Amino acid sequence: MAGSEPVTSPDQHKPGHRKAGQIGAVLSALALLAMLCGNHEGRVEDIWLVGLAVLLLAVVVGDAVLRRNGLRS
Repeated sequence: MAGSEPVTSPDQHKPGHRKAGQIGAVLSALALLAMLCGNHEGRVEDIWLVGLAVLLLAVVVGDAVLRRNGLRS
């Protein structure tokens, strides 16, 4: 029994670069949106580019909200 010590998993002790990951995700989303200016004719490519950019930004915002509410460490 752990007693008064918090129970953590080994991967929680690994140093992480959360800010770098968030900045990378935002820059990747901007790069995807910049690819909209291209020589493609169909709209399928546009849907994929916008969809992936929105997904990346949703993950960043969701992570920030969860951390602010104390649900992620």
